[in-house]
Order: sequence, then structure tokens, then C-alpha cells
Amino acid sequence: MVVVSRQSLLPSFLYSTSTPSPTDHVPSSNMTGGSRVVIASPNEGKIELFSPAFYAACTVGGMLCCGITHTAVTPMDVIKCNMQIDPAKYKSTTSGFGVLVKEQGAKGLFKGWAPTLIGYSAQGAFKYGFYEYFKKYYSDIAGPEYAAKYKTLIYLAGSASAEVIADVALCPMEAVKVRVQTQPGFARGLSDGLPKIVKAEGVAGLYKGLVPLWGRQIPYTMMKFASFETIVELMYKHYIPTPKEQCSPTVQLGVSFAGGYIAGVLCAVVSHPADNLVSFLNNAKGATVGDAVKRFGVWGLLTRGLPLRILMIGTLTGTQWGIYDSFKVFVGLPTTGGGAPTPATAKA
Repeated sequence: MVVVSRQSLLPSFLYSTSTPSPTDHVPSSNMTGGSRVVIASPNEGKIELFSPAFYAACTVGGMLCCGITHTAVTPMDVIKCNMQIDPAKYKSTTSGFGVLVKEQGAKGLFKGWAPTLIGYSAQGAFKYGFYEYFKKYYSDIAGPEYAAKYKTLIYLAGSASAEVIADVALCPMEAVKVRVQTQPGFARGLSDGLPKIVKAEGVAGLYKGLVPLWGRQIPYTMMKFASFETIVELMYKHYIPTPKEQCSPTVQLGVSFAGGYIAGVLCAVVSHPADNLVSFLNNAKGATVGDAVKRFGVWGLLTRGLPLRILMIGTLTGTQWGIYDSFKVFVGLPTTGGGAPTPATAKA
């Protein structure tokens, strides 16, 4: 069961929940001028929305969904990074797999899995946990009427704020990952790659790709969350004949995956030029953005490795939302998105 206070200034679009029955809506004697709404959930425990336990659950869900999915697509990531760094050698996705396996064996497809797992688990924890926090924080600042009216701006601001923090956690692992994947002989993995970078360039060497990483991840995350929330709302409004609260968990999680996949395709296109820059700058010591433009050209930055990244990010983002919402359902929380954009008001 999930317990929600009507007294909080909570626009209903933040969380779509089942419409309570007359027996669910029970006045509370210890809440002045308010009431309590009990929302049925598959879990017997109780997590109050926007409580420390709620944010902890979202943080764990984010850690799981990002860590698992990014590690699972490591082979595609290895090929993508090498196509970005050495397009003459890795000319296409198919030939790239062949070249890599021929030179390094099948194990070469999983190079960098450890920094990927650690880095993206940390990033996912901060990304999803802080997104939920900032979404509520900015909604409270705006008030229920304006938060509902400008909900897309709330999604954009909340996701951007969360990603700024999340990328600080990701950046060192991303630096190690890219070099391990694209520089044969640089290091076996995280255990020797991390100290090697620190010894050669200092701790700053782990963060030299932070600004391009922000340039890639902040637009990506803004698109990921805002488009997902919008797509899910539209799917329930126009394409799902049954109201969300009457849909089975399987249908709701299917909507989460479909909405996430579509959002992922949009994310890939928006963030791809910066993704090329991150790979190039982390691979070439002392390189600048200007050097990347000279080498690849503007069109190359926009398109090099894009088809593979669309496949990778679409699948990855859809699966992430599926895992994240599955975990939320498991702990007794509602799935994300799909709420009507009307503000909830306190009862007198």
C-alpha cells in the first residue's frame, strides 16, 4: 500500500495512481483540514510518496536499471566507440564486429565492462533519484496550478538538474572505459586503467571529458525523461482503451518499455554529436573540440555511428524504464507517467 497526503502541493501528473474507492478515502483525525488516500499496490509494505524511503527506492531502481542495461550492451558500445575513433578501420557495424573479433577475440567485445557497470550504476542512482527529487521540488516552487500547466518544463528542469550531478559520478569511469575499449594494450580493465590515467595526467585527467559529457548527457536526459513522460501520457490518452488504473501491471510495464524505446531513439539523435566528442577527447591526449571537428567534420560528428547508437540507446532506454518501473511496482510504488495534468488540491 502507498500512503499519500492530500495536503502536499502535489499536481496529479507527478504520479498517476488508481482512483480510490469510497472505502479507500478515509479521513485522518491527526491531519488538520486534510485527508488520507490509500492507493492499492502489489506490495504489502507502505512507502509514502516523496519520503526518504521513496527516494531511496528510486535511487536503487535507477542504479539497477542503468548498471544492468549499459553493461549488457557493452559489445555494441565497444564497436560504436571504435567506429567513432577510427572510422577508416571500423567502417560499419558489421565489419567492425568482424575486425574486433579477429584481432582481439570474443573477449574484446566485453572490454571495459567493469567501469561501465560501476560508472553507469552510480550515474543511474543519482539520475533517477535526483530526478524524482527535483521534479517534486520544482513543482512545489511553481505551485499545483503552474506545475500542471507547465509540466514539461518541470520534467526538463528536473532531469537536467539531476544529470549535472550524475555525470560527476560517471565521468571518471567513462574516461577509463573509452581508453580500455579503443586503445589496444592501454590496460586490461578498470584495476590497471584507472591508476594509469591518474599517474600520467593526475585526477584531472579523469574529468577532462566532463564538459563534453554534460553536453551529451544533459540534452539526452532531458529528452529521455520529458519525452517519456509525454509519450506515456499520450499512449494512455489515445491508444490504450482502458484507463491506466484499470490496466494490469503487465500492460503498464509494456507501456513503460514502449514509451522508453521511442524516447531512446529521440535521445540518441539529440546527444550523438557530443557522444562522438566524448569518445574522441577521452582517447586523444591534449585534443580539443576543434581537433574533432577538423578530423570528422560537422556531418561526421552528427552521423558517425548513429544507426548503431539508435539501436543501442533505443533498446537500452526502453529496457531501463521497464526495469525501473518493475522495481517500483515490486516495492509498492506506482509506475511513472500517464497521469492527468490536473492539480490536486487540499481539502478544507
